[in-house]
Amino acid sequence: MDTTLLVLISISIVTIILIIVVLFLIQSKKNNSIKKQLDKLEVEKNMLDSSPVIPELSKIESYNKNEKLESMYNNWKDRLNVIREEQVPKINDMLLEADYSLQKQDYKSTLYKIARLEMEIYKVRTNSEFLLKEIKEITSSEERNRALVTTLKSKYRELFQKYTNEKSQFKDVSEVVELQFENIAHRFEDFENIMDQNEYTEVAAIIKSIDEMLKHMSVILEEMPTIMLIATSILPKKMEEVLEEYDVMVRKGYPLDYLNVEENIKEARDKISDILDRAKVLNVENSLDELRVLVTYFENIFTDFEKEKINHKNYEEAKKIFKIKFDNISEIIGKILGQIEEIQELYHLSESDIIEIENVQKDLEVLQADYEVFMEHTGNNTFAYSQLLKEIEVLADKLTHLEERVDVVLDSIGSMKEDESRARQQLEEIKGILKESKNKIREYDLPIIPKTYFIELNDAQVAIKEIVKELERKPITIQVLNTRVDTARDLVLKLHRTTKEMVRTAMFAEMAIVYGNRYRSSVEDLHKNLGYAEKLFFSGEYKKSLEMSINALNKVEEGIYDKLLNLYSTEK
Repeated sequence: MDTTLLVLISISIVTIILIIVVLFLIQSKKNNSIKKQLDKLEVEKNMLDSSPVIPELSKIESYNKNEKLESMYNNWKDRLNVIREEQVPKINDMLLEADYSLQKQDYKSTLYKIARLEMEIYKVRTNSEFLLKEIKEITSSEERNRALVTTLKSKYRELFQKYTNEKSQFKDVSEVVELQFENIAHRFEDFENIMDQNEYTEVAAIIKSIDEMLKHMSVILEEMPTIMLIATSILPKKMEEVLEEYDVMVRKGYPLDYLNVEENIKEARDKISDILDRAKVLNVENSLDELRVLVTYFENIFTDFEKEKINHKNYEEAKKIFKIKFDNISEIIGKILGQIEEIQELYHLSESDIIEIENVQKDLEVLQADYEVFMEHTGNNTFAYSQLLKEIEVLADKLTHLEERVDVVLDSIGSMKEDESRARQQLEEIKGILKESKNKIREYDLPIIPKTYFIELNDAQVAIKEIVKELERKPITIQVLNTRVDTARDLVLKLHRTTKEMVRTAMFAEMAIVYGNRYRSSVEDLHKNLGYAEKLFFSGEYKKSLEMSINALNKVEEGIYDKLLNLYSTEK
């Protein structure tokens, strides 16, 4: 029991010692972490102390300071003193307070003070960097600005050389361009004077001015030759050509008022004058675009002239075609109306056909009136041929519609004549088929012709007589005539088919009976059936006779039907 208790006590003591050691290690690690943060912040504070602001500011002391630079120097010095004498000492104090809190193991307070330290160091560092940047704007300006000016001088020489090579293209504005080059050269001299006087605060404005003047000069050298060429040569020549062509076409009677050529030329000349005036003060903004718009306009004017010539030609052609077609249709309608009574005597015209002919005549009169009004308004040369062409095309469309209606009338009358002619031709063909059927029935000496055949023959003959009656009737009703022809043709063709089938069946039946006679003496049933087949044959029942004889023979000689069919075909 004592041993067990002793073991438990030992374990408890070891456990407590381990806990204490762990807690100590955790606390020690935390202290070390926070201590590292404080050390880092102290390094950053020391970097503030060693900022290059002081060396840069000392450079200013060696300059020949003017009043403005002196004021800036004093301002920078005061701001540096604030950083060194107020803000940095404040950071030192805050570091000491944070370190004291850490020694007291007041971690919450220590972390709060570290956060404030970080913010304060960031603020002081920002102030120091901004101050250094302002000072360097002056201390490094000479080297930097001289490098910039060297580049600008190189660009100046390039532009001046380009101008010298192309001077002849600048014409009246060459003196202004040269004066601007002199102004830029003076600005370079101003830069040297300012640098000599250490007026570094004015340098940026001088360099910016030189840069902008060179950029503007680059645009001038790029666009001015083209502007002068277009404004003083291309456009005036093109406008003169347009005006000459315009006068020629007007004298020929072309209505060109809608193009406003003279007014637009006057406005173009004013615009060119304005562009040249602005060019004399080196203002080329939008000038090239405006000139190109004018060039495009006058090029399009020539296109409009050509279109007007083409439209004139097309208009005269369309007007000529219209007149020819109108006269032809008027003549056709006049002839139809002049022969309307004769046509009605020959054919049964419907009331709608007659009304349509009269309506076409009325519409032609209206169209003729519209055409006459149109021609009256075209004599004053106020409408463009493109518009006149559209108007004559509208009238032509109306005429085409009337022409289609006239074609329908002519087709109707022509169709009646064609139907009559075709009916007479088909009548002869039908008669020929009927004659062929009669001849066919005579070729084979049938013992008897069935009554049904004579009924079909009579129907066909009556139908043919109806065609003849319809052709002799005046006026002819084409619809009735066509019906009569169709009826007669169907009946005659039916008779023709009946004739062929009856003769063929009779011949086939007779052949079967004759072929079966060879077996009559030896086969009693066959003799009996063939006897019945003969009676049917002589009574005109040719189909029944053929069926009975074939069925009887097939019992004696299988496949007799095909054999007789081949035999029949060979004999035929």
